[in-house]
Amino acid sequence: MSFSAKSPLRAELTETKAKRSLARKRTRRPGSGPVGQSLLTRATPYLFVALAVGLLLLMTYVPAVSMFWFSLNEWTGFGPVDEFVGLDNYIAVFTDPKIFSVFGVSLYYFFASFLQMGIALYFATLLSFNTRFSNFFKGIIFFPYLINGVAIGFIFLYLFQPGGTLDTVLSWVGVADPPQWLGDADIANYSLAGTSVWRYTGLNFVLFLGAIQSIPSEIYEAAELDGANRWAQFRHIILPGIRRIVGLSFILAVSGSLSVFEIPYIMTTGANGTSTFVIQTMQTAFHFRQVGLASAMAVVLLLIVLFVTWIQRKLFPDEKVDLS
Repeated sequence: MSFSAKSPLRAELTETKAKRSLARKRTRRPGSGPVGQSLLTRATPYLFVALAVGLLLLMTYVPAVSMFWFSLNEWTGFGPVDEFVGLDNYIAVFTDPKIFSVFGVSLYYFFASFLQMGIALYFATLLSFNTRFSNFFKGIIFFPYLINGVAIGFIFLYLFQPGGTLDTVLSWVGVADPPQWLGDADIANYSLAGTSVWRYTGLNFVLFLGAIQSIPSEIYEAAELDGANRWAQFRHIILPGIRRIVGLSFILAVSGSLSVFEIPYIMTTGANGTSTFVIQTMQTAFHFRQVGLASAMAVVLLLIVLFVTWIQRKLFPDEKVDLS
């Protein structure tokens, strides 16, 4: 049995052979064509993740491991490591009363952070409802957080200096002999903590405002139909609805109060009893050239922050909030 040139079966066989030949050509060149593009498409997300993970390892974990290694050695910061001393630096951190006594300064910033959270929560609740010029007031409250910490330090340095802006304003109301806001050791930490409140209130304000506005409006409407006033809405709707953000703010308050640096260093350089643990760590490393001891202090601070955060998570677990 033979097939003519115009036979449909012969034409079908010819088409099938052509498709197979084309498929073989595509598979011979994996770096180009549809197959290569498919491999590149599948690999693209991993390339982005690899870049992010690489930067994270290079900028965070490698320095952390290096810091832990330096804490086990005696080193001046120049040249090779001088001598392996083991845990001697950690023993010095826990036995030297001058080192751990500066943690008392962190209490000023810790309690000031609660004032800052209260102010931020008040204005976030107030401006989450229909208020005239609400966007204008939101910008004013958040603006201090956008200013660089160094600039804020110099601004309040002129504010608190003798005969400065604050003393001038107080003289208008009859205060003729104001205290030394930064020169008196009994008042300096209050002044610095107040500066910290002014700077970081905007951050808590944005966190609280975003959490409040994420609550469905139907819940407020139902509460108003039931006769609930603003205080009742805050107590039974807003506060339970932003519980997670309050917990986050508390964690930030603890870690921030333990690692305060910019404001006291710029305004007083740690004088008059205003030195924090981070300032003392920096002075130990760069002024006294004890990088090993300073690294041990940094590791201890990291462990303290992690431990306090763990306790906070145990006492206030992250529970799911259901307002329906």
